[in-house]
Amino acid sequence: MSLDPNAPRFRVRPTAGWTNDPNGPFRWRDRYHVFYQHNPDAPVHANIHWGHASSPDLAHWEHHPIALAPTAGGPDEAGCWSGCVVDDDGVPTAVYTGVDRHHNGIGSICLARAVVPDDETLTDWKPLPAPVVSAPPADLDVVMFRDPFVFTAGGRRRALVGAGHADGTPSVLLYDCDDLTDWRFAGVLLDGNDPVAVEAFGDKAVGWECPQMFSTAGDEWVLLLSLWDGDPRSTGYLTGRLTPCDDGELHFDTRTGGRLDHGRDFYAPAVLQEADRALMWGWSWEACEQDEIDRAGWAGVLTAPRVVGLHPDGTLRIAPAPELELLRAAAPFVSGPDRRVPLPPSYDLTVTAHGPTTVSLLRSATGAELTLRLDPDEGTVTLDRSAWPRTRPDGSAPVVVHSTGRQIRVLADGSLLEVFVDDRATLTERVHRGAEDVAELVVSGAVSAVTGWEPVPRTLD
Repeated sequence: MSLDPNAPRFRVRPTAGWTNDPNGPFRWRDRYHVFYQHNPDAPVHANIHWGHASSPDLAHWEHHPIALAPTAGGPDEAGCWSGCVVDDDGVPTAVYTGVDRHHNGIGSICLARAVVPDDETLTDWKPLPAPVVSAPPADLDVVMFRDPFVFTAGGRRRALVGAGHADGTPSVLLYDCDDLTDWRFAGVLLDGNDPVAVEAFGDKAVGWECPQMFSTAGDEWVLLLSLWDGDPRSTGYLTGRLTPCDDGELHFDTRTGGRLDHGRDFYAPAVLQEADRALMWGWSWEACEQDEIDRAGWAGVLTAPRVVGLHPDGTLRIAPAPELELLRAAAPFVSGPDRRVPLPPSYDLTVTAHGPTTVSLLRSATGAELTLRLDPDEGTVTLDRSAWPRTRPDGSAPVVVHSTGRQIRVLADGSLLEVFVDDRATLTERVHRGAEDVAELVVSGAVSAVTGWEPVPRTLD
């Protein structure tokens, strides 16, 4: 990997080019696979392929050759965009959005099969020549159509597709696809007029991208959405039940919802449903100018895998995958009473407080600090990164998360900062360090415990 101090070393990203949405997290044989949107030629969003990495343990990743590439004259000639991977009768199959040179927001749904399905590295893929869905139903007046996600409910295989309508209403479309080569439109599963969605998201989106769904105990379902308003902005979740309608189709009865990640650099999450848990990855973009990105030669990274579920009250439960502890060095670099130590470029830090506590992680040449303030009395955690200005229009105002305010866990990897607040919220931020910035941990206030590990790289055999 690059010696660039801002370059993540332990999360999934190629050494060069552009990276965005995670696609098709998939367990095959004894390995986890994650695919991602990738331009191998430049750190800009164009010429989108599917990059590919796999891991035996969710902590140590091996990169593989490009999985999917645009096909000249084909339905994906201008890009292989987001989708998923499913086991189709023993054959790993990618279900993805193809865009052609006339792309205007409407994609087609394409398939690609693993050429050697018994190969645990899944390095060879063959696209089908024609899409299984060439366009949305004509009578829906849809102006955005992309990002298929296949799942099983009620003993049948179904698919979600993200959509936006001409009147500015976002929605999720539902398809039946027991036969992956034969899709049938089954109606609008949910749209932006749903009262719970209105309360959770307001009118922040004109389209819902990358819809993903997973089930929890008690037949509860969680729907993850990326809120598109002409540009990636934020993500949300809705909980509820999938209930059959009189015509045999499904309806999503929403219960509650909220913001999925409270940071400003997280989008397009993808989930992998396992027997006893659901795993989630997201995309984090660069919070710096394009000329800096061009000089670095890379852009974008996937987050650490997160275990997602629900608390009994229906609110989100979210925590780092426990396998990430495999990266920890044999001994912590900070433990117990130490409150001022240098920070390595990457670290795994936990701070527990019994009263108001301030955690400083980075100091600029002017003395301004990147801080997290825990306040158990108020039940808040506040991230202040105002000294590191943004190029995006959402600014640099402090971010406040409501929780117990007692514990944070920070996974830092180069410029990628993932903050887990208790097990109820996350803040994903990109903080690009300047040459004169000082990475130092300073903890003050009513702190109960501080423990931090530096991750240790390992080459896979």
